[in-house]
Amino acid sequence: MKADIVTIFPDFLRGPLDYGITRRAAEMGLVEIEVHDLREFTHDKHRTVDDRPFGGGEGMVLKPEPIFDCLKPLQLGTREQRLAGMVEESVILLSPQGERFTQQMAAELAGLDRLVLICGRYEGVDERVADFLADREISIGDYVLSGGELAAAVIIEAVTRLLPGAVGNEASTRQESFTEQGAAGEVTENAPDSTCGSGGLLDYPHYTRPAEFRGMAVPEVLINGNHQQIRRWRRAQALEKTLRNRPDLLEGVKLSDEDRKIIGRLTSQRQTTND
Repeated sequence: MKADIVTIFPDFLRGPLDYGITRRAAEMGLVEIEVHDLREFTHDKHRTVDDRPFGGGEGMVLKPEPIFDCLKPLQLGTREQRLAGMVEESVILLSPQGERFTQQMAAELAGLDRLVLICGRYEGVDERVADFLADREISIGDYVLSGGELAAAVIIEAVTRLLPGAVGNEASTRQESFTEQGAAGEVTENAPDSTCGSGGLLDYPHYTRPAEFRGMAVPEVLINGNHQQIRRWRRAQALEKTLRNRPDLLEGVKLSDEDRKIIGRLTSQRQTTND
């Protein structure tokens, strides 16, 4: 995969992209990341990338000309070709107004050959970039950052780790929180039958040695060696954690009859506790 990041602060990204899985994937040739300085595509001595918005308003807005000029030499397919799926490319404007980034979206982007991320700054970006250049707008959460650089690093990290060969044990990426595979607690392929897939839930708890630490013991079920009991316990714990922290996720999860019984029991326990 080739990933291009358009920003007015190129040095900002050199740190986040130079560690861990992202760096290893780049060294292995799985991903090529290039950061483009938007100021190099300006045409005045002050290297101006922003201007005041028509109609008035607070703050400055990124101008369209440098962004369009920056993408021109990248030799991308047309916007129409990208939207029609004729080329495996996507141009993304990072913006608080965009659709929320998810694990499923990361998996979708990991299947592309080319990814271009445009980092917004100031009060926003000229709307013509969204309407005529970018394929989609993406936000990493319901909050506002000073710019899209951190969002770009988040997306690159999430997408890169899904590329085949980027993670040593690829089965681990199929078990993580928000991952659709392994729905309804099914056993993950090529994994022990004690391992259940996320199926869109939050991940189940993990414990390591020592079995007892400062009076805090690892749950007995994880030590008894019964893989079927371990799998059921992990599924129940994932359901409990999701119900407690992210109940909205349950709406899109494939649930078994056993899952529904567990949720019913947990809901009753919570109601009793609240009463």
